[in-house]
Amino acid sequence: MKILVFGRSGQVGGYLENYVTNLPQFDLVEVDRTDLNLLDTDRIIPFITSLKPDWVINAAAHTAVDKAESEPELCFRLNAEAPCRMAAACADIGSGFVHYSTDYVFDGQGSCPYTETDVTNPKSVYGKSKREGELATLKQLPASIILRTSWVYAKKGHNFVNTMLRLARERPEINVVSDQIGSPTFAGDLAQVTTNIISGISDGRFSHRGGIFHATGQGETSWYEFCQQIMKQTFDHSISVNPISSDQYPTPAPRPRYSVLSNQKMKEVYSQELRHWKTALGDCLSSD
Repeated sequence: MKILVFGRSGQVGGYLENYVTNLPQFDLVEVDRTDLNLLDTDRIIPFITSLKPDWVINAAAHTAVDKAESEPELCFRLNAEAPCRMAAACADIGSGFVHYSTDYVFDGQGSCPYTETDVTNPKSVYGKSKREGELATLKQLPASIILRTSWVYAKKGHNFVNTMLRLARERPEINVVSDQIGSPTFAGDLAQVTTNIISGISDGRFSHRGGIFHATGQGETSWYEFCQQIMKQTFDHSISVNPISSDQYPTPAPRPRYSVLSNQKMKEVYSQELRHWKTALGDCLSSD
């Protein structure tokens, strides 16, 4: 069986290679923008149909949340039109399709974990583009598996963990927002869950059920507490981390104040559950 992954150089794409290549029943084809520029959306369907994969995983996206506010057309093309074309291609050739979405589809006004059936109300261009991508994908291929995740980080790449580590080496103290609550998600865990779902469907352990599923690290925390834990697990000396409010750190794109997602549906349907965010963070920070 052949798995085609878009977003080879991204945070999740790098870990997908590790997990998929350990499964001898799968042949992996990974591509990035040097192989196919997803902004050239007319090329997506013929590219996929020429390869005839059994599964397509879209780990590519426009994830620069603040930058998206000033380039909405580009953001929507990558986050909505591109996955729509991928889903259409998969529908044409009978392939499975996995696509990643985000907690930013919610407005963050809730106070308990969001479920997949809760009403969405994205406030940022990024969130709106990802929600449109969800709807367009499911319209083209209802059997698509959409994994909504949040606060993704990896050993490499541009993410909160690496930014905080850099700032800790450059400054005597760090100010971090303390009134935004979510669930940090290790990209390696997300890649493993994705691989487990695909392999389970392929060998008959799981029935293929499409739709939206939440897939985040267990537990919840604030960016401030997340930063404290990063410092605690990394440095052998005290790093001063100061809590500030969102109002003290304004950004072009609004952030949801509370965006914890319930993972119960994925656990019930596909028997998958990501690790607690503290455990996963420790593995990420200690890995080579």
